[in-house]
Amino acid sequence: MLEQLLIFTRGGLILWTCNHFTNALKGSPIDTLIRSCLLEERSGAASFTYDAPGASYCLKWTFHNDLGLVFVAVYQRILHLLYVDDLLAAVKREFSGLYQPQKTEYRDFDEIFRQLQIEAEARTENLKKTNPLPAVAPQRKQQNGTWQGEGKKAGTEKKSDGDGDGKKGRRIENGGFVVAKNNSNANLKSSGNGSVNIGKENESANIGAFDVNRLQKLKGKGGNGNGNGKKKEAVVAAKAEPKKVVKKNRVWDDSPPQTKLDFTDHLDGEGDGDKKVDFLAKEQGESMMDKEEILSSDSEVEDDDDDTGKDSKPEAKKKGWFSSMFQSIAGKANLEKSDLEPALKALKDRLMTKNVAEEIAEKLCESVAASLEGKKLGSFTRISSTVHTAMEDALVRILTPRRSIDILRDVHTAKEQRKPYVVVFVGVNGVGKSTNLAKVAYWLLQHNTSVMMAACDTFRSGAVEQLRTHARRLQIPIFEKGYEKDPAVVAKEAIQEASRNGSDVVLVDTAGRMQDNEPLMRALSKLINLNNPDLVLFVGEALVGNDAVDQLSKFNQKLADLSTSPTPRLIDGILLTKFDTIDDKVGAALSMVYVSGAPVMFVGCGQSYTDLKKLNVKSIVKTLLK
Repeated sequence: MLEQLLIFTRGGLILWTCNHFTNALKGSPIDTLIRSCLLEERSGAASFTYDAPGASYCLKWTFHNDLGLVFVAVYQRILHLLYVDDLLAAVKREFSGLYQPQKTEYRDFDEIFRQLQIEAEARTENLKKTNPLPAVAPQRKQQNGTWQGEGKKAGTEKKSDGDGDGKKGRRIENGGFVVAKNNSNANLKSSGNGSVNIGKENESANIGAFDVNRLQKLKGKGGNGNGNGKKKEAVVAAKAEPKKVVKKNRVWDDSPPQTKLDFTDHLDGEGDGDKKVDFLAKEQGESMMDKEEILSSDSEVEDDDDDTGKDSKPEAKKKGWFSSMFQSIAGKANLEKSDLEPALKALKDRLMTKNVAEEIAEKLCESVAASLEGKKLGSFTRISSTVHTAMEDALVRILTPRRSIDILRDVHTAKEQRKPYVVVFVGVNGVGKSTNLAKVAYWLLQHNTSVMMAACDTFRSGAVEQLRTHARRLQIPIFEKGYEKDPAVVAKEAIQEASRNGSDVVLVDTAGRMQDNEPLMRALSKLINLNNPDLVLFVGEALVGNDAVDQLSKFNQKLADLSTSPTPRLIDGILLTKFDTIDDKVGAALSMVYVSGAPVMFVGCGQSYTDLKKLNVKSIVKTLLK
């Protein structure tokens, strides 16, 4: 049974709800659907699941894009109602005939909906009676010693039993090989699904093929005999590693050799260190976070126009010059999915060449198709330009933060509450967490904020020394306890020390960890749950493609699964590093934001302390669609 059916406009005005549903919805499934799915360009999905205390709902929806209407049905997920799609299509058809833009109440639609629901349920029952579900046969059964499937596959595998002597064989499912273990004359024949035929008759064509019997013979011999012994000695001699040559320092003719090549600053001589830090601050100047980026959009607009023309040429050839011109002048009645597919495929390929994950590009195209299907195409407009504009709006909506990312304001608020503002940097190995933590510290120092570093990477060798060097160069305190300590306890003590010393911000450095490393992910979850930081920053490389989806989704999943709180802390923001190395392959920013819903708060674009920027959404969107 349906729990609720709702009709509202894209502007949020509710036009009609079903009154004869007496059960009140638990939680806010409709609001969550709008916030988490429709506004984040995930409307191409088939359904949306909402879990509330004591209930679990499934939501399905459809659009009338020409009128700007949204139809949403809510039902208990356990019921698996088959008539919901049919009912939504019927409600959309009937309500669109009654809809008037000036009218806000449709009480006369109650009786029409009851009749539509009865008809949809009756059609589903008749469909069940006329087309009963067939009994599901077992996927695989063992017959004559060979794993076989059902239907045609079983028949083809039965033929591949060799000479029919009834001896047992084994089927390797992934490779499709049937290996007979009876004797050395056994053949490996095709199983009908892409397997490779290997036998005596085609031995010459498969010289490099894998032979089980030959391997067993070689194992049995074990390298006995003079000939085999010599061969074995020759192989061992060939495989013997050459002696490692130690690299020596280069000695020039006119100068004495260098005694050491270590030019890093050392702790001795505090006065000299202060001079070097002052010199560093003067040289590096203002952080790029405080500089407004100026875009020269003329060349990009020209490139967009050229690309649009290129995309529209195949379509013009396909439809003909006259029909294309006539359609541009008169406009198309309603856009269909088949009309949008060529332009969407071109856009998907373009996004993937910009390093957007394939799954994300496909979902975006599905969402854009759902928002345009059924919409009337205006005069003097092409389908490709309409799709391009819709995709551009969708990308701007995704990348634009939906909450404030002004850290300085949050720091000021925490200061008024007499507590430090805590930022935890997390991420996989080697993405630049410690370096970019120092960049953020440098930016905060320029805004007269007292900063303290917490060396909670007690796992990687040299991590504490690296952070200590940054702290000394920036002249800020660092809290450290060495290695092999519990990072959660170290972070807690660092926050307590910052409260006593009056530090405004605590930047917590953590160990790099892969998303599948269970012990390290458990330690990270403990650190976040114990200290409840104000901001959890995920530091990710701009170089990754499809792996960005896996990293962020698994980080969030692990933090949620391992949390002891009913409302677990997930990733709040993203710091994107190595942005200066990717040219126009900026798709990682889109993939990360789409997967996590967290905004990109910082962009690392160099190796000095000033190389930290804000994300320019318009620039990223233009680069993605260029």
